[in-house]
Amino acid sequence: MTEMKPPFAEKRPVVTTVHGVDLVDDYAWLRADNWQDVLRDPDLLDPGIRAHLDAENAFCDAYMADTVDLQKALVAEMRGRIQEDDSSVPLPDGPYAYASRYLTGAQHPRLVRTLRDGGPEELLLDADEMARGKPYFSLGGASHSPDHKLLAYSVDDTGSEFHVIRVRDLDADADLPDEIPNTAGGVAWAADSRSFFYTYVNDNHRTEKVLRHVIGTPTSEDIVVYVEEDSGFFCGVDKTQSGRFIVIDSHDHQTSEVRLIDAAAPDSSPRLVTARETEVEYSIEDDGDDRVYILTNADGAEDFKIVNAPLKNPGRDNWVDVVAHEPGRLILSMSIFQGRMVRLERVGGLPRIVIRELSSGHEHAISFPEEAYSLGLSGSYEFDTNVVRFTYSSPTTPAQVYDYDMSTGERFLRKTQEVPSGHEPTNYVTRRVMAPAADGESVPVTLLYRADTPLDGSAPCLLYGYGAYGIAIPASFSTRILSLVDRGFVYAIAHIRGGNEKGHRWYLAGKRDNKPNTFKDFIAAARYLAAEGFTSEGRIVAHGGSAGGMLMGAVANLAPSLWGAVLAAVPFVDVLNTMLDDTLPLTPPEWPEWGNPVESIADFQLIASYSPYENLMTQAYPPMFVLAGLTDPRVTYWEPAKWIARLRALKTDDNPQVMHINMDAGHGGASGRFDELKETALEYAFALKVMGRAK
Repeated sequence: MTEMKPPFAEKRPVVTTVHGVDLVDDYAWLRADNWQDVLRDPDLLDPGIRAHLDAENAFCDAYMADTVDLQKALVAEMRGRIQEDDSSVPLPDGPYAYASRYLTGAQHPRLVRTLRDGGPEELLLDADEMARGKPYFSLGGASHSPDHKLLAYSVDDTGSEFHVIRVRDLDADADLPDEIPNTAGGVAWAADSRSFFYTYVNDNHRTEKVLRHVIGTPTSEDIVVYVEEDSGFFCGVDKTQSGRFIVIDSHDHQTSEVRLIDAAAPDSSPRLVTARETEVEYSIEDDGDDRVYILTNADGAEDFKIVNAPLKNPGRDNWVDVVAHEPGRLILSMSIFQGRMVRLERVGGLPRIVIRELSSGHEHAISFPEEAYSLGLSGSYEFDTNVVRFTYSSPTTPAQVYDYDMSTGERFLRKTQEVPSGHEPTNYVTRRVMAPAADGESVPVTLLYRADTPLDGSAPCLLYGYGAYGIAIPASFSTRILSLVDRGFVYAIAHIRGGNEKGHRWYLAGKRDNKPNTFKDFIAAARYLAAEGFTSEGRIVAHGGSAGGMLMGAVANLAPSLWGAVLAAVPFVDVLNTMLDDTLPLTPPEWPEWGNPVESIADFQLIASYSPYENLMTQAYPPMFVLAGLTDPRVTYWEPAKWIARLRALKTDDNPQVMHINMDAGHGGASGRFDELKETALEYAFALKVMGRAK
């Protein structure tokens, strides 16, 4: 242990002055000047930077060497809980039913179809074969044409999320010459099955254009349909459930604007629904006839409402409430089928699905009795259908896929997630507890532990948190976490402010000026779990990724002695420098979420007050394990690299700070369903090692 020395990065101070404040960054040199080129070709990384990252990986290998057998055991356990020859429930569309299927041993899926009522299976795409020999491969998306003759699909083979779209002739079982680089990966087919719409990604990794491609024509002739002029807005393309309209959506984190194109007239100009208005969000579906339905937070509907308007004049002046705003009932999504509306909403922290008859307004809900669970709509290719598909799970209950007859109310269980190595739900306990925050709020915490785990403070705890963008962390089934729970860990999810578990207000209460509430809530949840005997202070492993990784950096600064260890995946820890750099992929679109420190002194001071990198100090820090990806366009590799370098220079303890950077992957880590397990095993082995549970 004493012979292993972590790499210490050289200090090369760079001073910038912002709002009269000198910012000194000793490790800015780790940011490659040609980072945009590196996203496309990792071999172009500066050799000096690569040498430092290689040294980080070498130290990780050395520190974790005594856990190699444990890692293998963890991978074997987690793989043993995966049904290797798994397949999705076929989803019908016209004459066919489409599905994905994994073969035993395959890392990536096959896309297949059969005739609607069954018959021989037709192979459409073999992603595992396409990935062969590549260090990274991700199938971005796949969409069949309305006439079922073509399949547009996209791939990313660097992890940088620059997707190449290709088109396969399904009759000939061969790709056409059409190949479109630098896209977001998704397509929306026109009704003619001869053209489709897609989103272009520019050099700064922003979606700025929607284009239309005609099959058989050069990409250079693709028609620009829409250009988003505001660098702070993303744009994307989709279709309404009816298939009648192409939807062009422009949005940031608080404002949206939608345009429609008649799918039967793909060369027509986009038609604006209603102009963007700051902090007003909306999304749209049509009823297949003469009206559109809109999910929106307009008119102060904080938890959203649903309105409709005439298709001929869908502007905001004509919006009429259909499902009125009800505080505390957060409407998450909405779909329109022939004669019916289906919405997913959350009430009292738990999700439910509501079916509404459009003609009568009659509603009924689908819900479940467990204390904590996850519920999600699975989508449908068809509009004129009585069946909606949803997935249900809880921390103790494997995922179940149901088809629900909206006419009769009957549920048909189509699939239950299999755990080949065995799973007995009664061996585990799921609970939802409420942790008191300092300001009087109550923070929901979902718990999972074995029924025989002692609740006397002796158990270690893995406490997970995210708390950003209004994203709720579902109380769903995870085969991976069982490897810790079966070794005596209590697993906890802190549903902290910044998510939307308690309605939209819960998100706003952890956003921008209120961001410190996110960190305080996580610390409050940890202290509550210790006080109640679920664990004890110093035996809590804090875990978060991306924006949740920023949470990890903040709570490590604020309460270092509370944590037995910190696991931070692709952590957004260099917040101030990133938000000051408008050339980075997500910076302008992220200003509404975090604040704009370029223009606002108040935003600058706020972010500077909590940004993990700037707030590192001379103190003891807990053991830390950090995962990063070289081609990550969301949280660039240099953020965690700089953070760990500065932390090592300041800390006063002998605890290990270990970083593993995947040199062949981006934000999502390793590709392939089994390779992913290796990175999870690294994290878990570190947690088990430092908590004395590695045997």
